[in-house]
Amino acid sequence: MSESLDFQELRERAATTERIAYGIDSVIACDNLVKIYKVAELEVVALQGLDLLVDQGEFIAIVGASGSGKSTLLNILGGLDVPSAGAAAVAGYDLLNMSSEDRTRYRRQVIGFVWQQTARNLLPYLSAQENVELPMILEGTPRGIRHARATELLELVGLGDRTDHRPEQLSGGEQQRVAIAVSLANAPSVIFADEPTGELDTATSSEIFEVLRTVNQDQGVTVVVVTHDPLVSEHVNRTVAIRDGRTSTETLRRTEIDEAGETQTYAEEFVVLDRVGRLQLPEHYVDSLELKRRVRLTLDDDHANVWPDTDERYRPARERETEEVGE
Repeated sequence: MSESLDFQELRERAATTERIAYGIDSVIACDNLVKIYKVAELEVVALQGLDLLVDQGEFIAIVGASGSGKSTLLNILGGLDVPSAGAAAVAGYDLLNMSSEDRTRYRRQVIGFVWQQTARNLLPYLSAQENVELPMILEGTPRGIRHARATELLELVGLGDRTDHRPEQLSGGEQQRVAIAVSLANAPSVIFADEPTGELDTATSSEIFEVLRTVNQDQGVTVVVVTHDPLVSEHVNRTVAIRDGRTSTETLRRTEIDEAGETQTYAEEFVVLDRVGRLQLPEHYVDSLELKRRVRLTLDDDHANVWPDTDERYRPARERETEEVGE
């Protein structure tokens, strides 16, 4: 019995060490993340073994349709919910094993939030300056320091001349700019923006993303935008798509200068291979090839092939040759 317990303990330690090593250099690391909700007598699996790594200083978007699991992921990363299984860490904080005190400190000091609704971002009876100073007041920052930082942040987001205005005196885009400044007040490592342009027109949305890019570059803060809008990918360096509770694809964007001196932006989509070897084929691939339940997988020297299991043309040649010899 003692040997069995010792062996089990060793296995658990090894698993813990592996989880810690995975993503140790990333500001966000999710490893086989699972979240199960119980609704009445039913269990709903919102996250099904999701893997995600985000490096310090990245500017990324997480996109997905309603019910894909992106909101659940945001709540976990924001310290508002706890996963059912797996591992998740942000800036060194283990999100599964935080005390109530640690969780409060995490939300105040380590991360910042920008919500879609103004009412969640700003207090209506405070000016822009006062809204930005409020998180610092809660942290006990001296008056002179917090006033100077709030002024600096409002200048950064382009509202240096609107510091005394209350939210009702600002446009929707200006309110979101103040919200970004508020999220930066306590110098967080990561900013989570939940549909930050959902109530704005296209032109204003582009301006908000430019502000977020400026913040990302000027402050060195990691920015994670969570949205259902795939067009957001045009404004970020990496787009992670979530489908059925797992990361399915990533789109990477890079900018190069061509031979004529023109700046060109290129985007390339990749299918995500998770830690246990699973991948989700894009839906249009599945539909186009009429893939169902199982597929035929063959391996060449430098790539793998996926074929419909019902199409005789794609059966391995050696199998067809064996049948022909038999005849």
